[in-house]
Amino acid sequence: MASQPHIPNDPMLAIAAAVSAEALIIDPKDCALYAQDVFTKGPAPIAVFRPGSSAELAVGVAAATAQGVAIIPRGGGMSYTSGYIAPEAGALIVDMGRMKRIIEINQTDMTATVEAGCTWHALYEALHPMGLRTPLWGTLSGLYASVGGGMSQNGLFWGARDGTIASNIICAEIVLADGSMIRTGSDFIRPFGPDLTGLFGADAGAFGIKATITLPLIHDGPAFAFGSFAFDEPAQYCAAMSEIGRRRLASEAFGFDPFLQAQRMKRDSLASDAKSLINMAKSQGGFWKGLKEGAKVVAAGRSFLNDVNFSIHLICEGRHQSSVDADMAEVEAIVTANGGRIVENSIPKILRANPFPPPNSMAGPDGERWAPIHGIVQHSKALETIDALTRLFEANSAEMDRLGVGCGYMFLLVGATGFLIEPCFYWPDEQWEIHEHFIEPAHFAKLKGFPANPEARALVEKLRNEVIDVFGRMNGIHFQIGRTYPLASRSDPLAWRIMEAVKAEVDPKGLMNPGALGL
Repeated sequence: MASQPHIPNDPMLAIAAAVSAEALIIDPKDCALYAQDVFTKGPAPIAVFRPGSSAELAVGVAAATAQGVAIIPRGGGMSYTSGYIAPEAGALIVDMGRMKRIIEINQTDMTATVEAGCTWHALYEALHPMGLRTPLWGTLSGLYASVGGGMSQNGLFWGARDGTIASNIICAEIVLADGSMIRTGSDFIRPFGPDLTGLFGADAGAFGIKATITLPLIHDGPAFAFGSFAFDEPAQYCAAMSEIGRRRLASEAFGFDPFLQAQRMKRDSLASDAKSLINMAKSQGGFWKGLKEGAKVVAAGRSFLNDVNFSIHLICEGRHQSSVDADMAEVEAIVTANGGRIVENSIPKILRANPFPPPNSMAGPDGERWAPIHGIVQHSKALETIDALTRLFEANSAEMDRLGVGCGYMFLLVGATGFLIEPCFYWPDEQWEIHEHFIEPAHFAKLKGFPANPEARALVEKLRNEVIDVFGRMNGIHFQIGRTYPLASRSDPLAWRIMEAVKAEVDPKGLMNPGALGL
């Protein structure tokens, strides 16, 4: 073992003796970044532990919990529900960023095994040249968001027709609070007996830390069709969106309200959009097709959604062009039947051409703070939920206007059964270390920025809690539960007792991400 620096803290002496020097960050300024998420600053940790292997993860966790130190697992750091925000100072944050290897891609058995810190972008880059992908292949933040974080927090975007991240994983190796390691399920089919893999999915790291994860592979669809559609009224929009979801016509179907559309149009760069489209189109149809697609984006400019209230953007993907064209024709018929119209389809093309863009959108166009909150409801509750949220914001409009707080919606279909509604708040407030770390330097330098604004932030926090209450009344559910969404009060009482019993078994001292999930 390499010689360790002197650390004037008794618990840290034991931890430092168990792991390598490069695995620990102890400078308070450096640790501050790891104790923030997009919305919340946490208390100072005792240190940040960045293990380099499963074995080092296990011994480090064991050494910490033996000293009574709480363990706070952290994935890519892109979440906003306090999932890795410690309840008090002195915890050990475990950042998995050094455990990022792709261990195996098995094209015969159609599985991929990765260390939990592997990003969705890195996995995509390895699989795409082989014509392969995982069914659910990441979130838009996948440049930094990790496979392990995705399994712990759950979530979705790419491949949302096939469900969520946690439901698209075969098995995992997991380090428990005492440093012991278990393996869930089999190597190729989930489940083998009761679904132990599922038990450790979407747990916010409250049951254990994922060390390695095995995912199923499928062949990437070589045929695509892209569509964008405009609607004047939310009732028309919801009816069309839900019917597209029920028929599973799109691999991804998402949309915006007028406020969020305006934010996106102000922020994006035509030059980078055109370049991404040219590269994608060249890979699919040759050089001249690429130039044509890029030219169409530049010609359309940022004005093609100016007169649009609600928009749907979707991608049909499959093995044969005739099949995806037929799916798109069916989509267009649904849109027309519900009062919608076709508009320029640049947005889905741009996103598919660059599926993991830099997370510059974690700040508003002028540097405003940004924080989403979300819920997933049944199709039958979608319009009712939007109406209830609209009434909430109308009731608070005077205060929102006074403090410069804006809010818009993103929508996303989840499989055939779920309708995700994500209100996104923007308000003038200071940026933190996490924003400067993740936003591209050139983009960050252009942001106007604002001074600290605790009054506006307090209003956003109040509204976020009231949005969560609306989703509760609509029988909605949530991803990224962390310490924000009320899981206990919305669970069957006996089911919650079983969850508490599992927590007591795998973490008897209550040191593994205490407070996550409400446990």
